[in-house]
Amino acid sequence: MKAKDFYNVAVYLRLSRDDEPEGSSAESNSIRSQRDMIRSFVQRQDDMEIYDIYTDDGWSGANFDRPSFKRMMEDIEAGYVDCVIVKDLSRFGRDYIEAGRLIQKTFPAFSVRFIALNDNFDSLTADFNEKTLVLPVKNFVNDAYCSDISKKVKSHQKVKREKGDFIGAFAVYGYRKDPKNSNRLLVDAYAAGIVKKIFTCKIAGLSNLAIAEKLEEMGILSPLEYKKLHEEKFSTGFATRVRAKWSAVAVRRILTNELYTGMMVQGKHEKVSHKVKRSVEKPKEEWVRVADTHEAIVSAEDFETVQKLLEVDTRASAGNAGCHMFTGFLFCGDCGEPMVRRVNRYKGTERVYFICPTRNKGIGCTRHSIAEEKLKHLILAGIEQQLALFMDKNHVLAQIQKMAVKFDGLAAFDKEIQKLHEEQQKYVSLRAGLCEDLKNGIITEEDVRDFGQIYETQYQGAEDAIRRQEKARCELFKAGVAAGAKLEKMKSTPELTELNRDILVTFVSRIFVYEDKRMFLELRAKDMFAKTLTPADYFESRENVPNNGAGNKGGILT
Repeated sequence: MKAKDFYNVAVYLRLSRDDEPEGSSAESNSIRSQRDMIRSFVQRQDDMEIYDIYTDDGWSGANFDRPSFKRMMEDIEAGYVDCVIVKDLSRFGRDYIEAGRLIQKTFPAFSVRFIALNDNFDSLTADFNEKTLVLPVKNFVNDAYCSDISKKVKSHQKVKREKGDFIGAFAVYGYRKDPKNSNRLLVDAYAAGIVKKIFTCKIAGLSNLAIAEKLEEMGILSPLEYKKLHEEKFSTGFATRVRAKWSAVAVRRILTNELYTGMMVQGKHEKVSHKVKRSVEKPKEEWVRVADTHEAIVSAEDFETVQKLLEVDTRASAGNAGCHMFTGFLFCGDCGEPMVRRVNRYKGTERVYFICPTRNKGIGCTRHSIAEEKLKHLILAGIEQQLALFMDKNHVLAQIQKMAVKFDGLAAFDKEIQKLHEEQQKYVSLRAGLCEDLKNGIITEEDVRDFGQIYETQYQGAEDAIRRQEKARCELFKAGVAAGAKLEKMKSTPELTELNRDILVTFVSRIFVYEDKRMFLELRAKDMFAKTLTPADYFESRENVPNNGAGNKGGILT
């Protein structure tokens, strides 16, 4: 490259929080420090003048997709700039291959001189060794440093995820970050109320689109607009209008977010590389899930119900606000396909019935036709029968209420924990007796060390077992109380006189209809009842608990 009489200089400055984690280094590499150094250098040159200063503050050097860098390249291509000066090669970029291509090919092609002050590199005066050996090595070191920083950041984030710390940039709609601890979520009362309304509407039978339209009619701000209202610096690729509106996609995103149950779910995506912004979705089994990290907005049971409803078509028919009562519940007992509703109108009368649709598709299943009124009657009778069985469990409910005020009621766990404590005390006594045996010449000092280590290991093993037992006891207690609360709710349910969707959602999981008009109800209550019986088995009065097997059938055949 031939020297020019005069150079129009582009001063390029860059700083990333990941570049220099140490305070002193960060200060030395600050934008102001870089700018002052380069200005001082240019002022001492008679053949140079600053054309413009290009600053990328807060941008990583892992790639060259930076706004000011792009603007500088446009000025170079336009012929406005013929010299680029940076503090050092790491400020220019940390991508080994791309940095080398720009310095050794692109800049020479546009007759652009490149200077890195702290690295003592000047493309005009650099010899062969500096261009082919020193420069590539320094760029490679910078690239390796960036890769190392990326690995450390990922490792740190993994530890925080596994602890249940929230590491997202923004809290999900319905929550806000704790002002005192940004890794903890607090419930946003207003937005949480909207989330509850969305789940309630879905359980009631409304489609995602119907819910979105209802929220718009009520004048409720969408999650994006709500964030803007609270002056959060939030942007998304989903926004396509001046004012973002509720959509079926936004509603579904809320309905499928397990975080609303108190379960922290993170690590769903990961970057392809520290040099590439694009992320890929990870398999569900690799997601990091930590329970009870924050207050739940919806119950786990309601969330599970909604997930099942999302698997079926809940679009409303023309002129209706919601789907039909049995949508998402009624299935063919033979082929498992969702049954469809048919209306037969003849001479002013209307007959509603349900059929299996697979026969019309030529798959071979029969129609399994059943009239709506008969179906309602059978289901109502089945629920009433099962509910009566649950209501006879007064003894179990009484025991659950005792559990709520006396945590130590789980006698079996208490006995096991007591035995473990006694075992620990035995090892303490044995270890204490070693010194006496040593004095009496029964054992040697080496024996004291060996047996002492054995007793310590056994003691710690018992300690770990105690912690596991206490954790299991706590989980069993919580499951029992939750189940008891559900049964109390069922007990307070007024006498059933008419079937509706709310009753179905509360008591029924699925309904199977067979060709001979037989019907099988898969009840939600079976899980509640099973959880209630489990802690009850640990009470001394266990033999007095009635057991008619209702919780083990899993349903009722009518």
